[in-house]
Amino acid sequence: MRILHLRRAAVVGAVALVVLGLSGPAFARANSQVFVVHGIPGQPVDVYVNGEKALPDFQPGKVAGPLSLPAGQYDIALTKPGEPIADALLTVDNADVPGDANISLVAHLSADGEPVLTPFVNDIAKLGAGKARVIVRHTAAAPAVDVRAGGQPVFEDLTNPNEAKADLDAGTVSADVVLAGTSTRVLGPADLNLKEGTATIVYAVGSADDQTLGLVSQTIAGLHSAPGAVPSGDGGGADRGVPLPWYAVGGAGILLLLLGLARLATGRR
Repeated sequence: MRILHLRRAAVVGAVALVVLGLSGPAFARANSQVFVVHGIPGQPVDVYVNGEKALPDFQPGKVAGPLSLPAGQYDIALTKPGEPIADALLTVDNADVPGDANISLVAHLSADGEPVLTPFVNDIAKLGAGKARVIVRHTAAAPAVDVRAGGQPVFEDLTNPNEAKADLDAGTVSADVVLAGTSTRVLGPADLNLKEGTATIVYAVGSADDQTLGLVSQTIAGLHSAPGAVPSGDGGGADRGVPLPWYAVGGAGILLLLLGLARLATGRR
């Protein structure tokens, strides 16, 4: 089995502090708010932190978080359920976990159909009265696309693994995804309920060749201009109501598994 080694700047291990109850100097920096999005169709994974299984059988199409995670360095491995670390799909050693960020970590397919991990730094800037933010992320094994609202292109020529965003009037928007420069629909239409003071993030996931394309959504609330709670958000429609033991025992494992990737994302931008 092919083992993909990601660069040190590309991961998240802080999970171990939550999952395994470890402590250390990582607490010196502010914690980060971390979401995990599983966008690899048909491939559940086990997540290992420092050699210990932290999250078994994490399913595709799920969004988890946010977790408040401290900084640190950890060894991370993703395997097919039940397989040993020696046969890992993805491994990262001495993963750096940054602090003080709001990040979505996405396990998805590259444009060529290979499993990859990509971090996105979430825009949690305050919104004006009556406004909502929509963010579209291309994380599917598919060519460039246009995103339309009401039949009109809003974001054009979006490629994997990039994003586009806009602040709009709050309300319901009918959106679909077409091949760039055409009217050939590949996803949707879907109604997006853009609530005032929220960021709605929509991920295109799956594979065009395998006919597994789909949408996963995530919502980050608390972006009103008036003072309020610290923005954290929720997992959107993909995985609401996750039982407490997931957070206490396993969820941290996958969330931190990619957090360090935030540095890579910051460098890109």
